[in-house]
Amino acid sequence: MKTPYGLEIIESCLSCPVVKERLFCNLPRRALEGLDAISSAATYPKGAVLFIEGQDPRGVFIICNGRVKLSASSADGKSLILRIADPGEMVGLPGTISGKPYGLTAEALEPIQANFIPRDLFLKFLGEHGEAALRVAQMLADIYHATYQEVRYLGLASSAAEKLALFVLDHAAEHGNANPTKEKPVRAILTLTHAEIAERIGSSRETVTRLFSDFKRKHLLEVRGSTLIITDQAGLEKISQG
Repeated sequence: MKTPYGLEIIESCLSCPVVKERLFCNLPRRALEGLDAISSAATYPKGAVLFIEGQDPRGVFIICNGRVKLSASSADGKSLILRIADPGEMVGLPGTISGKPYGLTAEALEPIQANFIPRDLFLKFLGEHGEAALRVAQMLADIYHATYQEVRYLGLASSAAEKLALFVLDHAAEHGNANPTKEKPVRAILTLTHAEIAERIGSSRETVTRLFSDFKRKHLLEVRGSTLIITDQAGLEKISQG
């Protein structure tokens, strides 16, 4: 079934196409049935805000379709993207588990479908399903790792070129093809805009655009549509190390 946003609606966690791929979705059937029973599905347009930084935690959202950006903002309006959540991922988890306010704002990068689970029902579900609780612990560890990566971009790299090189190398390592060779270099799908990449590394869109042009001119990488190709990994690593 399609919605006004053109999304293919996922009717149940049991029939979800990413059920085998995502950490929390790939649960035993009994747990997925319990998850279905406490979830409320909804669709949201691009730009919709699921929750905002500082808001009391109402619960978690499991992203079924589309992508969600998680960002923090300063008093002067500057925004920093800490993570992009893909289908099958969960947002709002740290606040929901700790009971502390959401630390980030979650905004739809495109039309999305998301399942909302209220905090009290989610905590009860975890208490009844030990395997799901273990997956949550793993997901919190992944969030910790992503935060560490963000510290690397902002704290250890002194220039915008170093930050962008680090971002490109990290993205390629996480999303690139396995066992690259000189004939078949690392390729990774990169769907973020230059403005969104700038928000990831604490820079400006103009600077990111200029640096990408510079990296391409130096034959460090190529960009073909949404495909990023690393043509000189050693060169990028040298820039990332200052």
